[in-house]
Amino acid sequence: MAELPFPDLDPTSDRAVFRQIADHIRQAIERGTLAEGDKVPSEARLMQHYGVARMTIRNALQVLQGEGLTVAEHGRGVFVRSHPPVRRLASDRFARRHREQGKAAFIAETEGAGGRPTVDSIEITEGRPSAEVAGLLGIGLEDHVIVRSRRYLINGQPVETAVSYIPAEIARGTRIAQPDSGPGGIYARLEELGFRLDRFVEEIRSRMPLRDEVRALKLAPGVPVFHLVRTAYAADGRAVEVCDTVMSSDAYVLSYELPAR
Repeated sequence: MAELPFPDLDPTSDRAVFRQIADHIRQAIERGTLAEGDKVPSEARLMQHYGVARMTIRNALQVLQGEGLTVAEHGRGVFVRSHPPVRRLASDRFARRHREQGKAAFIAETEGAGGRPTVDSIEITEGRPSAEVAGLLGIGLEDHVIVRSRRYLINGQPVETAVSYIPAEIARGTRIAQPDSGPGGIYARLEELGFRLDRFVEEIRSRMPLRDEVRALKLAPGVPVFHLVRTAYAADGRAVEVCDTVMSSDAYVLSYELPAR
């Protein structure tokens, strides 16, 4: 049986044994000795290598799972977590040329990163907005909005959920209110309806996920999310959509280009 790529424990260190073991495995992941998708050596092999009890090994593996570096699969073992990062270019993702090519922002940026984009869990409803959404859209609490909920996946891995709110007087009876909004997504449909998009305003916060978000995005313990709220404005200054998005933080690199003038 091949030797494990980990050093021996340091008996002179004041660092707990399980943390030393976690350090060794983490370093192997960072160096690429254990690559994304690789199986971490079994508890039995780690116990034999280090000469420690099973609970010590489990504590070490729990540290790595809490850091989002590994994921446990029932009946199969512990694996190095895959991180399919998409560079989300704030200055480019809503460029009109993507819509003209029939690609919504998620499709364009994911394909640009070499990933396979899919969308599921699509749900369309109509109802009254929350006070926050009404304020951003500049409508009353008694007005109605079309609500589009969906989940985005890259290579079959869920990475993002999004809920769009569009004034019902704009979207009712159009493809925006249908599960398949057509090439270019809802922004292409808004422009076809005469609402030429002029700018987008985004607010981004980082936080720990809620229970439903952990389940929907299949998040490992310890992985935070980006909570992004975007408002789309037409050329006449009217807000035509609010999108509430929750993104797995280890799936995205947020990239911004800011003018220095």
